[in-house]
Amino acid sequence: MASTLHHYLLIFFSLISLSESQTRFKPDALVLPVQKDPATGLHVTQIISRTPVTLVPSLVDLNGLFLWVNCEKHYLSSTYKAPFCGSTQCTRATTHYCNKCPGPPRPGCHNNTCGVVALNPVTHRTAIAELAQDVLWIQSTRAGSNPGPTLAVQQFLFACAPPSLLQGPLPLNVQGIAGFGHIPISLPTQLAADFGLNPKFALCLTSSPVSVGVIFFGNGPYKMLPNVDISARASYTPMTVSPQGEYFIQVSSIKINGKTLPTKQGAVGTTMLSTTTPYTSLEHSIFTAFTQFFANQLSAVPRVRPAVQPFPVCFDSTKLSSTRVGLGVPTIEFVCATGRWRGAFTVRTRWCRPGPEWRAWRLWMVG
Repeated sequence: MASTLHHYLLIFFSLISLSESQTRFKPDALVLPVQKDPATGLHVTQIISRTPVTLVPSLVDLNGLFLWVNCEKHYLSSTYKAPFCGSTQCTRATTHYCNKCPGPPRPGCHNNTCGVVALNPVTHRTAIAELAQDVLWIQSTRAGSNPGPTLAVQQFLFACAPPSLLQGPLPLNVQGIAGFGHIPISLPTQLAADFGLNPKFALCLTSSPVSVGVIFFGNGPYKMLPNVDISARASYTPMTVSPQGEYFIQVSSIKINGKTLPTKQGAVGTTMLSTTTPYTSLEHSIFTAFTQFFANQLSAVPRVRPAVQPFPVCFDSTKLSSTRVGLGVPTIEFVCATGRWRGAFTVRTRWCRPGPEWRAWRLWMVG
């Protein structure tokens, strides 16, 4: 059974003046800022689009099919268009559904246009959305660190979804979902095609709500302050892509404090990578074994009861020792092995504060 791995860095295959004359500039890479929402633990980027220019806060969905936004709330743009049924844009979006809208024509509501299925990755609700196109602006870079001009994609494909699809535990003020899946009209695929970049991107997701992460599109180097190329320091593992454009890796084992978690042969395997699940989730039998194994490593630390939901086990953080990298808690590694490659993802632990009188340590998400 597939499980979901929360991650901080994965490498995949300030608003300045905008100038349409710069659209022929060949960038080394493109960048989007990304921040972590403190309430949900999810990551949000700012999409710059429309005419006049508008900032659209959008949830980052690694496995999303495309960018979709709420068009019923103050969508004003002189460059908005809705492709007709049977158009090349519809073919590119692999949709054959012809949309009909009973209301007056407006963004998201036209007859004989293409309909696509938009998904809220948190609530898993879906809705029919109108395929549309508009101008999208994005910051370019030179040599991985020097800012270049802000460039335009004149006919960027996205979808107009009903506002009801944004209901649920989403970050405040989010107006859309930015899909990064491996399909023809996802955000990275369209950017690579429009600017002639290699079809790959990198997510550097911050673990702190007060810090800013970044998403790179195209070739490295991917430089962060102080002039560090993170692509040169990263570990790599082979990846597979599902027919739906979702990203997976093969996990051969799980280690806690360097000791391999005992599981049934073949129990650990195909693992989905996700940015819309704030905690790692495991198949139930693996999770049960993991919880017991992990708790044994912290047997000297008192537990807090009742545990903070949805977590079955919490520990008193005031009884934990300190190290130079944080609290003295067991390390968790997901070991990947394919052929001659072998590496590990180290999973960091998280905090929760259910009340001012005490603090508990979040162990793991229910599998």
